[in-house]
Parts: sequence; C-alpha cells; structure tokens
Amino acid sequence: MSNLETLSNDATTLRCRIERWPIAGSFTISRGAKTEAIVVVVEINRDGRTGRGECVPYARYGETPEGVLASLLAMQDSLAAGLDRQSLASTMPAGAARNALDCALCDLEAKCSGRRIWTLLDRPAPAPRSTAYTISLGSPEAMAAATAKAARRPLLKIKLGGDGDPERIAAVRKQAPESELIVDANEAWTPHDLERNLAACEAAGVTLVEQPLPAGNDEALARIRRPIAVCADESVHDRASLDGLRERYDAINIKLDKTGGLTEALAMADAAQALGFEIMVGCMVATSLSMAPAMLIAQQARFVDLDGPLLLAEDRDGGLRYEGSTVYPPDAAFWG
Repeated sequence: MSNLETLSNDATTLRCRIERWPIAGSFTISRGAKTEAIVVVVEINRDGRTGRGECVPYARYGETPEGVLASLLAMQDSLAAGLDRQSLASTMPAGAARNALDCALCDLEAKCSGRRIWTLLDRPAPAPRSTAYTISLGSPEAMAAATAKAARRPLLKIKLGGDGDPERIAAVRKQAPESELIVDANEAWTPHDLERNLAACEAAGVTLVEQPLPAGNDEALARIRRPIAVCADESVHDRASLDGLRERYDAINIKLDKTGGLTEALAMADAAQALGFEIMVGCMVATSLSMAPAMLIAQQARFVDLDGPLLLAEDRDGGLRYEGSTVYPPDAAFWG
C-alpha cells in the first residue's frame, strides 16, 4: 500500500490511496504480463458513514495510478459542496477515477439511507451468478496445462494473442471438453488472420470472441460472415460509443472502469439491450471492492466475467463469496 492522501473539511473527508495486490503467479494477455494488481481506493466519509470505491487505472487509455489519484483529490471541493453521483458525470470524464468515486458515492448513499443500493436505483436484488475463469496467454502446452486444472469450471475465458491461436484454442478445448469457452484476443488479430482464427474458434465450439481487432481498425468485422458472436471491449466505453457498432459486433463488454462507474454502466446496459446487443460484464484484475458494484450489471448479462479476486494471491477482508465459479452479491457491510 502506498500514496495515502487525506483531504477534509468539517463535513466531508476524502481518503485516496494506491494499493498493490499480488497475483497468484502471473496474468498474461497479448499486451504483456503482470504479477500484481494496482488499484486506487476512494473513501468518502460524511456524518460518520464511509462509502468506498475501487478502480484500476489502465495504461491502454493513458491512465496511471498517480494520475488517477491526483484527479480524485482534485474533487475534494466539489464533494464538500455536496457532489452526488447524479451530477458526477457532468463533472468528471468517464474512466477509472470517476468509477471509483461513483461507486464510493453509491456506497455512501446506501449506508446513509440504510437501504441497499439496488433498492435506491430501482433495480432487482442481485442473485448469485456463475463467472468465467480466465486462462492466461501462453504456449499451447502451458495453456492446456492451466486449462486441465480449471476444466471443472462451467465457463472459461481464454486469452489469445495472434500467431498460433488456432493451436492454442484446440489444445484448450481438448482439456476442457464440457466447459463453455469464450475467447479474448485483446486487439491482437489482424484483418489477414481474422477469418482463419474465427474458424478455429468455431471448430473448437467457442461461444463468443472478444475484441479480435484493434479499436478504430475493426471495419473488417462488418464485411465478413461472423460464424460466432463477436463482442466489443476496447471499441466500446459508454453509451456514446454504442453508435456504429451494430454492424460489427453482436455483444458489448461493460466494465465500470471504462464507463466511469455504476451509474453510467446501468444506463449503458439498458441502452445496449434496446439496440439488440447481448451484454457481457467484465473486470480488470482487482479485489472484490471492484467486483461488488458490477454484480448489478451481472443481472442483465449473458456472460459474466468477474473473476478478478480468484486471480489474486488473496482478496480483501469481507469480500465477495465465491463457491467454485459461483459469485454471490456483496454483504451490506462490505459495499452497497
């Protein structure tokens, strides 16, 4: 843990800090590997009650932990003036910093009212959901070995990375003949290998392929026959980015760090479903404090990928309960 910062006035205290959580082993995608999850935590205290939120700054979008921390601390005056989640979107841009603050304000609102956040948001109480479990990118042999250990799980998310992907997905399927498979290429494919890789995924019985082409260079998806559903991740952020995706994608991955919080994520899920998209709810590698708000989006999702805490060496005290691949909603004392 590092970079603890506290700002306060008579009514409101804002505490922000950077935390580092070791990953069990390493986590590898097409952009590289990491051995720890770096998160920024926000705590807002008003009248003796504290709301908490967590975010993961993402270098892919130019975010750093220190930059997110500075953005959050700059909001102290607005918070002291009574900033709430309804007005937050007009005050901060979408992204990790706003996500942490939005979720902290949701948590604070629930605690001050004595009611669960889904009641305040006029949403149904969340039920347990089955989450995907991620297999990191590696050689076909390494991925097959990792899959064999997780083959009892009903849904596996397979990280692919370009050259050799047909061999990787075939090796994975051999080790998990009963699991539903979804694939995440993290923008690593090209228009040249797109159809070949999709065909390999179809042959392996993959249900969904996430972000095969780079955002901004995904036009080829509209020109080919898509043999399986394709999901936008880096190509979609909030409601404003839904325009123009219907010809290229069949589903969208909603992540709170992209939408800028639960408030926008819920509105985005409603808008996407109205446009005919299937919903996936995703996460960065983070603790249960990041996953807890996303459980509300999970209720609308065909695909749930909230396995972040399962990839850590240890989770936050009082975090979400995982039984195998089943994840349960947060307790009131933890969040919301």
